[in-house]
Amino acid sequence: MPTDTKAMMDPRFTGMPTFMRAPYTTDYKALDIAMVGVAYDGGVSNRPGARHGPREIRNVSSMMRTLNPTTRTSPYDTCNIADVGDVPLTAMYDHAKTTDEIAAFYTKLVDAGVRPLTAGGDHSISYPILRAVAAKEPVALIHFDAHCDTWDEFQGSKFMHGAPFRRAHEDGLIMGEKTLQIGIRGSQIIPDGWDYSEAAGMKIIFMHQVEDIGIDGIVDMCRQTVGDMPVYLTFDIDGLDPVYAPGTGTPEVGGFTTREALSFLRGLRGLNIIGADVVEVAPPFDSSNITSLAGATMMYEILCLMTEALKGQEK
Repeated sequence: MPTDTKAMMDPRFTGMPTFMRAPYTTDYKALDIAMVGVAYDGGVSNRPGARHGPREIRNVSSMMRTLNPTTRTSPYDTCNIADVGDVPLTAMYDHAKTTDEIAAFYTKLVDAGVRPLTAGGDHSISYPILRAVAAKEPVALIHFDAHCDTWDEFQGSKFMHGAPFRRAHEDGLIMGEKTLQIGIRGSQIIPDGWDYSEAAGMKIIFMHQVEDIGIDGIVDMCRQTVGDMPVYLTFDIDGLDPVYAPGTGTPEVGGFTTREALSFLRGLRGLNIIGADVVEVAPPFDSSNITSLAGATMMYEILCLMTEALKGQEK
């Protein structure tokens, strides 16, 4: 069923600031894709502020229009897409309970047959989302980031934003040999995260390898690795160079340009993406909303991918 896009035709500075100016609903019955905010950054290890990410991404996403410039298709023509609001959290100072509350919210979406597209929030939120999305069977993972996020406990918490994919792999939610981590860079104190990823069979593509492999080569690796498996796509905004995304908690120089990121995402057309997130947008450290704009744009491109995945399954 198509989405009501009348509000998207209004001037972009008017109306309710939902994601992409899509309709807002709390009724999941007829939805194909739900856009969700998780306003939580209790897992950060450096600069806070990603709790404000969903609100600012909503604001800036009014710049997103209906037609994709490369495919000339609109995700809203064939799928029912809506903003379902933010995950309600009642114990934000209790990371374990917050993780459970996030997982419970997404379980309701998944049980209703809805595919979630999320704006974070810090990267710790990916773990509870995967608890819902991969509850019945493990999924492949395409992970765009400056960091592996497979480190272990830090400062007494095993749920911090540097550990979600270690937790997910330990729980059997993601398959190591079907996981790619793209854009990894930056110095570390210990190699724990890199070592865990490699031991688990994950493919780490360090940023210094990207120049040799190229975007097309990385896309080919993704396709060959995940095949037709269900895929969860997670996009940490710090995978971009800080020139393009200064508003993030743990910036690392030498990252992707926004143009390269768009080319990479557009190369993933046809994959069976069953859920995705864009995380670590921290508006308090942003400049002229360029990080929020990057986050909203990547979210729109992923929305197009998810729509095409659903259309492909209907054939």
